[in-house]
Amino acid sequence: MGRRVLVTGATGYIGGRLAPRLAAAGHDVRVLVRSPQRLRDVPWAADVDVVEGDLRDEASVARACEGIEVLYYLVHSMGSRGDFAADERAIARNVARAARAAGVQQIVYLGGLHPDADDLSRHLASRVEVGEILLHSGVPTMVLQAGVIIGSGSTSFEMIRHLTEVLPYMPAPRWVRNRIQPIAVRDVLHYLVEAASLEHDVNRTFDIGGPDVHRYGQLMNGYAVEAGLRQRPIAALPVLTPYLASQWVNLVTPIPRRLAVPIIESLQFECVAREHDIDAVIPPPEGGLTPYRRAVRLALEREREGEVETSWRNARVLGAPSDPLPSDPDWAGSTVYVDERERRSPAPVAGLWSVIEGVGGENGWYSFPLAWALRGWIDKLVGGVGLRRGRRDPDELHPGDAVDFWRVERLERGKLLRLRAEMRLPGKAWLEMRAEPDGEASVYRQRAVFFPKGLLGRLYWFAILPFHGVIFSGMANRITARAQAEAQDSASTPASAAA
Repeated sequence: MGRRVLVTGATGYIGGRLAPRLAAAGHDVRVLVRSPQRLRDVPWAADVDVVEGDLRDEASVARACEGIEVLYYLVHSMGSRGDFAADERAIARNVARAARAAGVQQIVYLGGLHPDADDLSRHLASRVEVGEILLHSGVPTMVLQAGVIIGSGSTSFEMIRHLTEVLPYMPAPRWVRNRIQPIAVRDVLHYLVEAASLEHDVNRTFDIGGPDVHRYGQLMNGYAVEAGLRQRPIAALPVLTPYLASQWVNLVTPIPRRLAVPIIESLQFECVAREHDIDAVIPPPEGGLTPYRRAVRLALEREREGEVETSWRNARVLGAPSDPLPSDPDWAGSTVYVDERERRSPAPVAGLWSVIEGVGGENGWYSFPLAWALRGWIDKLVGGVGLRRGRRDPDELHPGDAVDFWRVERLERGKLLRLRAEMRLPGKAWLEMRAEPDGEASVYRQRAVFFPKGLLGRLYWFAILPFHGVIFSGMANRITARAQAEAQDSASTPASAAA
């Protein structure tokens, strides 16, 4: 029998995969999100009840918990500024109170494997504290403590992948010798889905990990084998502190510093399952747990096929500008700088739109690639997300998707793409691209908008102003030229085939 289920963190890496699987298993699924538009275009949006709310707001959490039997707690503040532990503590207590008041029968919380130690990293310690709050909430709570999660788009997989692919020789910290127990994302989802159908209340922690225990260096060389690369010599250097190692990871991988620091701090500890009691409550998946190298192989296949369901890239970047672009009348009295371009294209509007929607990632930005790359490196150096974050899908975008150091704020498919900058800036910036029909042809309209912050913001705009003629004009020219070339190719293909 299906149960009434609430999923928090449904726009995150795990939550975005769990919600549709719970619905497919016959459960009545509700998701609580701050920005419902981020789920507007996901294939499973019609299969769940989307509720707008903030876990920091007790009233909205209480409304979301009404009538719920099973609550999934899948949120965390990894990578946030300030006292993230206090923030996580407050959110957990909000959820605990609301769940108890609403008569929720079971909470399921996904935490992390950790050793039995008093000197855990800040993030591991916070994860443990959240679990303790939920376990003492008065609502039976299953705490699943997972090892490093391996799957297409996961932070851990991306870090292993880029470190291995970029560096032929790896000077590494001592933690590359630590033992860890990775687990495939499909196995994590197996345990989470099955937890919704427990016949008895459960109130305890369970360690979950895959069948293999490796040193971190072995994970990188296991990836190398599956990716067809030579195995990398690894030298463990005692001089590389967690801080220095996180700077290195920030530079050579797409993982921004705010995510790299807590990951590196947590890798100082050996994270291996100390018990396997979960088997008595939820049997392993049919065929057994997924070995590490097979998990890598599956992740690589998903990426090659463009079937990455969710990605760390699309997690909210804390501290990045989050305000929607003000409407034009609201600009009155504000300092705003605008760069507008317009080009007519003989290509049909659908062809122009396909080029617009494919911007970024492997396709690039159609102008002055060196300047874009330099801006990405500067952003990485100051702790931003950088240009190498890429995009989840090479052809299709959805609201909330990350595109390099931009975020899709608004999407009207076939008409409008609005991107919000998540790079480090002394102000807030947006980039709009529109495709409009003009008979059988089309018109491309492009607008860059910048709201400066203080004197530094104004100086920044005027410092880069000389490059706009090259970057933005070149971008408009090449996007319309690409659309025209693709239209000509498609028109000539039938004739060639007939000949």
